[in-house]
Amino acid sequence: MWTSLLLLSCLGFVQSIVRIQLSRVPSVRSQLRAKNQLNEFLHEHQPDVFSRRYAQCFPPAINYLHLGGKSTERLYNFMDAQYSGEICLGNPVQNFTVVFDTGSSDFWVPSTYCVSQACAMHRKFKAFESSTYTHDGRVFGIHYGSGHLLGVMAREELKIGSVAVQNQVFGEAVYEPGFAFVMAHFDGVLGLGFPQLAEEQGSPVFDSMIAQRTLEEPIFSFYLTNNGSGFGGELLFGGVDETRFVAPVNWIPVTQLGYWQIKIDAVNVQGAQSFCHQSSQGCQAIVDTGTSLITGPSRDILLLQQFIGATPTAVGEYLIDCARISSLPVVTFIINHVEYSLSGDMYIRRETLNDKQMCFSGFQSIDVPSPAASVWILGDVFLSQVYSIYDRGNNRVGFAHLSGTSKSVV
Repeated sequence: MWTSLLLLSCLGFVQSIVRIQLSRVPSVRSQLRAKNQLNEFLHEHQPDVFSRRYAQCFPPAINYLHLGGKSTERLYNFMDAQYSGEICLGNPVQNFTVVFDTGSSDFWVPSTYCVSQACAMHRKFKAFESSTYTHDGRVFGIHYGSGHLLGVMAREELKIGSVAVQNQVFGEAVYEPGFAFVMAHFDGVLGLGFPQLAEEQGSPVFDSMIAQRTLEEPIFSFYLTNNGSGFGGELLFGGVDETRFVAPVNWIPVTQLGYWQIKIDAVNVQGAQSFCHQSSQGCQAIVDTGTSLITGPSRDILLLQQFIGATPTAVGEYLIDCARISSLPVVTFIINHVEYSLSGDMYIRRETLNDKQMCFSGFQSIDVPSPAASVWILGDVFLSQVYSIYDRGNNRVGFAHLSGTSKSVV
């Protein structure tokens, strides 16, 4: 039944606004924790997995793999990815589940020639079955905490909802490292960052959609839910859903092309503790749909965790007494002079382990080198509380408060 529905979703007529339903699934981190394997996994893959994902914010000397194609040692870490949707490749179409990730710009899926255990657990692209496939010949590599993801580049017809993107560059992964990808609920990744961030040589997917004039406007928007159901929200290409939010939209200019990077004026904790306000430049923030967390510099996050009464674990996470959630302080992000306040039930993640509920702080430390300002990352803990709009025509991000019927309830 699901296969039939997916085929129908990929065979529709082209329209100017494309609506993609997103699914919300347990993250790899949650699955490892449930299997009592998280400590061992993080111990074995301890390299600075988070900061390396965001190294291009302020690129130091970058080590390249000598693979004949563009490749770098940056890490794309999807251990905390929770939201995914369906796309189709080839003719006849082949269906894949991907993370729509604003924190990267490349597009890859497993190849049928992949030799990794992770590929055996996911759908694989069969180039020989498609009449529209074009072999590229170049290779690519992306470094993860457990090794290098390796693959070959190709071009193919891509269908997202009812829009067809012709001759799209993508990567066929022939080796996926580590145990994390085995447990992932997604097959691949579709990056929605700027082309300056791309590892693969060629137009990122959204740039191709703009160039081929398949959309009404050069924007896309996310509505993410966190209500405990499998429905994770929606991604719209080419427009917004005005029923999901309350006007006005707060438009924030992108400060550096690559990530969707913006300025934060301040981060306040119940009016008693404040970050970012010391500098006239405020802080920088990366808006990232590929992670569920809110992160910041370790010195700030440590103070924040102490202020909310969170207790550290052996693997760098922080626990909260679930009975205290209703009395936790409000954490407010001030962005472009607009306040976005998160109560305890918004920034605490609940998980059930061995029939016992555990509550984890949604904040985590990541130190990203910066010559100008501290860098925060606004993941799904924040993004599920706003309607977010990404405007390539004007290089800006828009946040709007959710309408009453769209607010997330944990």
